[in-house]
Amino acid sequence: MAKAVLGIIGGSGIYDLPGLEAVEEVRVASPWGEPSDVLRRGRLGPTEIVFLPRHGRGHALSPSDINYRANIDVLKRVGVTDLVSLSAVGSFKGELSPGTFVLADQFIDKTYLRQPSFFGKGCVAHVAFSHPVAPLLQKRLAAALEAEAIPHAVGGTAVCMEGPAFSTLAESLFHKAQGWDLIGMTSMPEAKLAREAEIAYAFVGMVTDFDAWHEEVGPVDVAQVVHHLHANADKGRRLVARLARDFPAEHEPCPIHSDRALEHAVITAKEHRDPALVAKLDAVAGRVLAR
Repeated sequence: MAKAVLGIIGGSGIYDLPGLEAVEEVRVASPWGEPSDVLRRGRLGPTEIVFLPRHGRGHALSPSDINYRANIDVLKRVGVTDLVSLSAVGSFKGELSPGTFVLADQFIDKTYLRQPSFFGKGCVAHVAFSHPVAPLLQKRLAAALEAEAIPHAVGGTAVCMEGPAFSTLAESLFHKAQGWDLIGMTSMPEAKLAREAEIAYAFVGMVTDFDAWHEEVGPVDVAQVVHHLHANADKGRRLVARLARDFPAEHEPCPIHSDRALEHAVITAKEHRDPALVAKLDAVAGRVLAR
């Protein structure tokens, strides 16, 4: 079994991880370009942590400008086995009010400007993605939220829109009518790339607003989001600290095989694979491409 290394991607409002001990900043080169920021590697209690602010410190990157492939690639290169994504989101349910943390486990991808895969022409792969979230990691997050008495819900569907503008009223009402739970701008293709990289992934939607559908509250704007970001950021750090305190020393094999997702996924015959693309895939898919 591999040593467990817990990766944390911090969303809006979470640009650092106070309490991280023996911290070192690690700059990792990626063939996929520049990641959002340097990695901060350290320990919380007994657990090795690697932290990456998704938008960069100072929030320099919009959702469409994030290099999701480079982010996942560098996390894989430093040994991350389990990855928790913290994201600010809007809610389509009255009971999922600002301040609630939602462990969404399904996604609707409505993005269109982003590179959605490490694979492509010259090396084709199709990973199973019917269940995007690693259940054991989600279960541990739920236990940590319960222990910290943070209002939360387990399960749900999150829509990922391109942004950076917020929803129109018509879009918000449509998404709500579908019975979906959350909307954000960063879960995709992040979750899909983590699956391709064989990293167990779980999503924490930190509710800041009701998108545009709520007649009494009114449409979301930055002021409304920022109002709730600070309290959510503090709860997010508490969640991570509790999760790390009880995290296993060895990576738990994923029951849905998210950590072995490439086992039978690469379909391009070895003699037809593009050597340049294969070289870029050394960290993500080296385990299977070397055979």
